[in-house]
Amino acid sequence: MEWWHVLLLFLGGLIAVLATGFPVAFSFLLVNSIGLYALMGTPGLFNMSVSIFSSLCSFTLIPVPLFILMGELMFHSGIADNAIKVIDMWLGRLPGRLSLVASLCGVIFAATSGSTMANTAMLGSILVPEMRKRGYSIAMSVGPILGVGGLAMLIPPSAMAVIMATVAQLSVSKILVAGVIPGLAIGVIICAYIILTAVFNPAAAPRFAAERIPLARKLAFAVRHLIPIAFIIFMVIGLILLGVATASEAAASGTVAAFLVALLERKASFQVVKRSLMGTTSVTVMVFMIIAAAKSFSSILAFTGATNGLFSFVERLNMAPMMVIVFMQIIVLFMGTFMESMSIILISIPVFLPIAARLGFDPIWFATLMLLNIEVGQITPPFGMLLFVMKGVTPPDVGLHEVILSAVPYIFITLAAMGLTMAFPAMALWLPSLV
Repeated sequence: MEWWHVLLLFLGGLIAVLATGFPVAFSFLLVNSIGLYALMGTPGLFNMSVSIFSSLCSFTLIPVPLFILMGELMFHSGIADNAIKVIDMWLGRLPGRLSLVASLCGVIFAATSGSTMANTAMLGSILVPEMRKRGYSIAMSVGPILGVGGLAMLIPPSAMAVIMATVAQLSVSKILVAGVIPGLAIGVIICAYIILTAVFNPAAAPRFAAERIPLARKLAFAVRHLIPIAFIIFMVIGLILLGVATASEAAASGTVAAFLVALLERKASFQVVKRSLMGTTSVTVMVFMIIAAAKSFSSILAFTGATNGLFSFVERLNMAPMMVIVFMQIIVLFMGTFMESMSIILISIPVFLPIAARLGFDPIWFATLMLLNIEVGQITPPFGMLLFVMKGVTPPDVGLHEVILSAVPYIFITLAAMGLTMAFPAMALWLPSLV
């Protein structure tokens, strides 16, 4: 059987099973089991069970449940509410003030939560009703939150970045910090876009009288409510960059910091802890099942020669190496329109990353590009997950089609950040070089 027959059969079978609505983890396991039994018989299934065990006994996976727990604690305790008030105080009468509040809060919360859905749901439920009441258009209410909601995938703590590093067999710490500068670049571009839109179309974001607050009160409120969040961020990103802690240790220290802050804010009730632990358990089990299935999928590609066959095919194309990368990103962008993030990582990384490495590109840089691209998929119709999360938390007068239209400018903004990262690899590689 030719290598491309194997690749088409496995990928085609996997996409077909996923299209039926079958859970991602079980879809991978089903296709892998059938494929291995057909190729190797009973020994193939035994080897798959061994590879599943070894993939889940990896020390690099420790940050995943800890980052998820950290995000759950932040979400259920409501620590973020006062941070929103602080940012609102300091923005004064800037054009598009509430949209800017949403964007800046999204960047800050991305550094305290590893969940894009929790980030989007929290900002949407708190800010969209207020913006609509102030006369903001749907595009200026919903769009900025969709634009920054996915930054939790890029800026640590990011469970998805840990999964990317695990599947790609790369340094978890370097993958985590590689997304910081591209993520901040997206935040800056979004803020600039909001201000320009508010200036040239004032009806989309009407100005309203802001309460004049003394500087001393602003400083006191900022110290009281932003320093605890800054402490949580430092306990993750700061410790990794200083070389004091590994990714696993930083995940543990960040989780402890989040709990201590919730305790000091008197928001760490029994119900908050219970809901956080329940949410962490259910998400972690799902993620680990998918990772287990991904390991055997990578092994099948290597065993059948599909990976090497793909290498040879790419080399015979005589395309410029960067054009190969662009072509890969177009494929991933298309996959993002109908597949969720985890599936895209597990299908594409075992195939694309070895080719990128063979062409001489830095794997950390390529993995960061993939995370940026997958973030776009979260707000790309028709199946972008954050679109449905946003629809679920917005007032009834906001339709799904309006949510989708609101996301369009921010899709192009994220693609622009991807282009900058491709043109200037240091955006993704400078911070990892310091780790």
